[in-house]
Amino acid sequence: MPTILIVDDETDIRNLLALKLQREGFDTIEASDGLEGEKLAKKKQPDLVILDLMMPGKDGIAVCKALRKDARTTRLPIIMLTARSGLDERIAGLELGADDYLTKPFSPKELVLRVRNVLRRTNELDSGSVVEIGEFRLDKNSLKLFLASEDVYLTSTEFKLLLALTEVPGQICERADLLQKVWGYSDSMQTRTLDTHIKRLRTKLGEFGVIIETIRSVGYRFNDSAEI
Repeated sequence: MPTILIVDDETDIRNLLALKLQREGFDTIEASDGLEGEKLAKKKQPDLVILDLMMPGKDGIAVCKALRKDARTTRLPIIMLTARSGLDERIAGLELGADDYLTKPFSPKELVLRVRNVLRRTNELDSGSVVEIGEFRLDKNSLKLFLASEDVYLTSTEFKLLLALTEVPGQICERADLLQKVWGYSDSMQTRTLDTHIKRLRTKLGEFGVIIETIRSVGYRFNDSAEI
């Protein structure tokens, strides 16, 4: 059974999420603050972390940043929870490498759905095959991108997004299709999530970032003939 680490300073929320996840067949570990959560993530190696954004001491942003820097947890799936409805906090989490986010209050049923979707897309990548196109070599077994023979670090979500684009080079991938394929749901309210990941992906690709074209009001395209 997948093990989920719940990091939240609110006891009622931790207990509710743990109960719901256990009923759905997951094992759970709980941490009441960011420092404890970071230690448990590195020691226990859970399959996914549910991480609250606002916590006393070390907040979710700092914990996410620390986990992404550590080799043991650099590709650990993270779902961020935030009590703020503003975009800035959510975008900050996504830019640090969080795989998804939910705004409080939320339905525990929706959270379980998000957990299953993130785990599913992570497991789908574990197929042991390699995709090569131009200077891009995507190893689906190790979740690694080799660009012009250089290893480029990507989160599992960034990898799945790039993979979706490279599977149909030259073709337009509509926003709704990318959201469905990568995140497991197609919601117009989540398009900012997609845009943020594209922006982060282009930054990591450096000069090769121009290969990912924006098709205004439609989606994105992997243009392997773009001039670099």
